[in-house]
Amino acid sequence: MMKWTAVLAALLAATPAQAELVTASDPQLFKAILESRGWEATIVTPDGAAPYIQIDNGDLKFRMFFLNCVQTKQCQSVQYFLAFSDAKSMSLESLNEWNRTKRYARAYRDREGDPVLEMDVNLGASGIPRPNVGLSLNIWANLMEDYRKFVIDRTRPKTPAESSVP
Repeated sequence: MMKWTAVLAALLAATPAQAELVTASDPQLFKAILESRGWEATIVTPDGAAPYIQIDNGDLKFRMFFLNCVQTKQCQSVQYFLAFSDAKSMSLESLNEWNRTKRYARAYRDREGDPVLEMDVNLGASGIPRPNVGLSLNIWANLMEDYRKFVIDRTRPKTPAESSVP
């Protein structure tokens, strides 16, 4: 009997712990995850609408929207959202180039003409493992930085030296 108890204990110890599941119905948990990365995060709860989080990662400010919700709760997905209000000269050809050459996020002009970057993450009703949320945030952080460079390169005026390069 002792032998089987030891074997059972060893098997249980060898079983990996189940990863914490994160759902889109828990803005407080998302806030904690964002803050654990050193990012400032503020939950905003508009009247009659699902909450969103305003985030500042030290370089860029963006938002996380909670979507596919039942009565502004029980959300199924989140969307990371970044817009540049000072780059209205971004061409549609450039946005199409981004969308043709990049994965995971899409770029477009919003109603005000600002170049926007969005990335959706479906968490479903059951959620996804916390490490997967971290992975999506890593991908998003890299995409934001790439998009910022992309937008700056295509909207800032060229210096005379840059314009004359063959």
